Amino acid sequence: MPAVQPDAVPSVSHQADPLEVLILAGGLSHEREVSVRSGRRVAEALRSAGASATVHDLDTSLLDFLHTARPDVVWPLLHGSTGEDGAIRDLLALAGVPYVGTDSAGARITWSKPVAASMMRRAGARTPESATLPQSLFREVGARAVLGRVVSRLPLPLVVKPAMGGSALGVTVVTDPEHLPQAMVHCFSYGETALIERAVEGTELAVSVVDNGAGPRALPAVEIVTDGPYDYDARYNAGRTEYFAPARLSAEQARAAAELAVLAHQTLGLQHLSRTDMIVDPDGLPWFLEANVAPGMTETSLFPQAVRAAEDSIDRLYLELAYAGQRAQR
Repeated sequence: MPAVQPDAVPSVSHQADPLEVLILAGGLSHEREVSVRSGRRVAEALRSAGASATVHDLDTSLLDFLHTARPDVVWPLLHGSTGEDGAIRDLLALAGVPYVGTDSAGARITWSKPVAASMMRRAGARTPESATLPQSLFREVGARAVLGRVVSRLPLPLVVKPAMGGSALGVTVVTDPEHLPQAMVHCFSYGETALIERAVEGTELAVSVVDNGAGPRALPAVEIVTDGPYDYDARYNAGRTEYFAPARLSAEQARAAAELAVLAHQTLGLQHLSRTDMIVDPDGLPWFLEANVAPGMTETSLFPQAVRAAEDSIDRLYLELAYAGQRAQR
């Protein structure tokens, strides 16, 4: 992968004042802990690169703090609905504050997994067969009848997941039709609408994309190998998951995975950074699963692993992204 361009970020040593970055982390979603850990890691990297970084929670003091502190740029690292559904980005725009990452329109599209998948299919990407069913439909038509049609139409194994959400919360892999009702109950505890899709067998990958203004480039794919489903525990607790960065792919497979991630970044209107989750099937073909506008930045997160695999400096790249956010919305 090409190295970061040395003139993409102003030299910190030649600036009168360091870049003031406010990192938003925390919030009240199920993913609060992950967000807090992500915020701390990014703040550490930015400080190492010479920026001034402050971490602030999403609370009633935020707007007053923005008005008083007047940061050069905000980096939203909020996970879950408020952080990824476009709402906080609309709020920052209303406050007149530049920020790192995708705008509210792109975030809303990507937050809805069924909408994002539909757009990717139209763009030519492979996506699993699926059905999107709200909880209200089960009450009106009857759960037994609806699930009967699901099983007859979509071959097992199936993946049941909230149509909106992250960190694999509420996700279940169903290999026995008798377990489908329980999977639906688990899913609906995290959201009102379920996305039920055919499970694609193959190698699970995450491919991150960065764009500091010179156009999107894919970082090396990260391969994910777990002792079971890649669920919340496997993602954030060391020991259950083994990662290979770069992934163990042929050159052709790696190129196809990178092209799919860049296609997702462009098709969904993403900016600065994104992560696309995909499966490479036994024939070597990549399948789009979902994209993320606020990738996790914790110790075990996939985005920083990809940066290291690209032999980029995490500190410098994060500073580049902060400057890109400042420039994009002036």
